[in-house]
Amino acid sequence: MVFPVIGGDGKPTGYEIDNSMRFNRGDAACLRKTFSGSPTSTKICTISFWTKLADPSNTDAKAIFSAIKSGSNEDVIKFMGVNNGILNGIEINFNNTSDGAMMISSGASTLIKLRDPSAWYHLVIAIDSSQGTASNRVKAYINGTQHDVEARVEGGSLTDDIALTQNYELGFLTASAHSIGENVESAGNEPYDGYLADFYFIDGQQLAPTEFSETNDNGVWVPKKYEGTYGNYGFFLEFQQTGTSANASGKGADTSGNDNHFDDANATAEDITTDTPTNNFCTLNPLDNHFQAATFAEGNTKITTNAGNYSASSSTIGVANGKWYFEAKATDVHDSLIGVSGQTETSSTNGLGQNANQVGYLSSGNARKGGSDTSTGYASYTDNDIIGVALDVDNSKIYFSKNGTYQASGDPANNSNGFALTAVASTSTGFYTPSVGDNGSSAAIWEMNFGNPSFSISSGNADANGYGNFEYAVPSGFYSLCTKNLAEYG
Repeated sequence: MVFPVIGGDGKPTGYEIDNSMRFNRGDAACLRKTFSGSPTSTKICTISFWTKLADPSNTDAKAIFSAIKSGSNEDVIKFMGVNNGILNGIEINFNNTSDGAMMISSGASTLIKLRDPSAWYHLVIAIDSSQGTASNRVKAYINGTQHDVEARVEGGSLTDDIALTQNYELGFLTASAHSIGENVESAGNEPYDGYLADFYFIDGQQLAPTEFSETNDNGVWVPKKYEGTYGNYGFFLEFQQTGTSANASGKGADTSGNDNHFDDANATAEDITTDTPTNNFCTLNPLDNHFQAATFAEGNTKITTNAGNYSASSSTIGVANGKWYFEAKATDVHDSLIGVSGQTETSSTNGLGQNANQVGYLSSGNARKGGSDTSTGYASYTDNDIIGVALDVDNSKIYFSKNGTYQASGDPANNSNGFALTAVASTSTGFYTPSVGDNGSSAAIWEMNFGNPSFSISSGNADANGYGNFEYAVPSGFYSLCTKNLAEYG
């Protein structure tokens, strides 16, 4: 099933989401709060959030929101793993299955699976267990469209319909431990892997998705500001702060007015990002991993290459015109390459730059295109060096910098001394994508910065539109790869 997703046109919607939080599975990053006192309701709530998945090929379950019902039993919303049933299906599980474990589907035989790492999805789960009609007790919406939530999975297949037990008292509305980004059953269990933005929890109301989002003039589902009340347990997480405590300066700060702040566990300040549903930033693309067999982390901004396969992994955004800038930290160099590709990989033995539609900057100090190396003016780089890439598609040139110094006397702002690219119209794909890989027998590690780095930036530089956070100055006329810039210059 294809869902319309935000970010395609990047045009203003009247309401902007400024921040998201990146949950790195390897760190078991999450937010936690133990609620106390009485909720407004024990049976009715609405959960609304936007998410961008990291690596959809990861076979583990990924918990988004969970709360203890009693003992070790919990209510949980999560993406399923291979061992649970069907990868990336969405499960809504109550009381650890005894009161209902259902999947979001588009009918009795079709499980919905979200697999696009470039897309922001809006999910709304609206619950009222007091409803007499079973199908009205749990309503699920993806990008504004309601879907069935009655089918369960047995042995990897959808089977009979089930429903939430009538008058079930929700773990989400129990004075107990709650977690965002893990299954609260045990610490670090089923950690989430991806981004979350505009996370609402409404206590006491079963709401429609139009309370939180709407369709714009271009037919795209976009967020809007919720104007209603929250109830006693309600909260709204905007992920605007970088602190670690459960207060107004923390990552889990509640801005609903209820002060239901969450504690931060295992996250860093860099995990608060500006990659959002209203300005979708480029990341690496784990689906473009046919021959690289690389592994991805930090919301697809970190890659560990495969030592035996040399072909490169590319990004989620390709460009056919314009001028673009990104950086990458060579965390573990070995024999690395970074650059751009204008073709689909067809071999596991070709490193980046072996083909005419690719250019790669090698750690040994060469620029490679079509299998031919140019060493004049290109310095070698090593661990923790930051490589800048200025891609000028309009003039068919690319520039590389090492720790802020452009190689081979390149001057991208003045269109001077750039390395020649094949004209984009003559490439096999018709566009260029940022790409990284290795060219040796040892795995390399790259930390990409398309504007939202996973590593600490000591200076802080944005493009002329104010987007991105880079270590070095963005050349005049060049822009970070995000949908707002693409709408203007792409």
